[in-house]
Amino acid sequence: MALYEMRTYTLHVGSRGEAVALYGKLGWPALKKYEKKLVGYFLSDTGTLNQIVHLWKFDDDADRRRHWAAIYDDKKFMAFAGKLRPLILTQENKLLSAAPWGPHP
Repeated sequence: MALYEMRTYTLHVGSRGEAVALYGKLGWPALKKYEKKLVGYFLSDTGTLNQIVHLWKFDDDADRRRHWAAIYDDKKFMAFAGKLRPLILTQENKLLSAAPWGPHP
């Protein structure tokens, strides 16, 4: 059964523009080679503001752990992460399983 991981980064107020620019310049170029597991990136527009949300789909938890180990071992990604971290106020990770009805990505 597929496993989904939703990561939500709440940014410090006023840092969204800088974070978006950083993702465009360094983040996405570093992450693009891992995109087959990526469902999508999203920016909050209502509710809790200043959030970047990304959703990933994995075969199982072992697949998820291999994926993040590879990313955390990637020097380009870690250079990006070092610049992004000061902009993040909180991070929340949720592991989700698909409901037995309806469409799934």
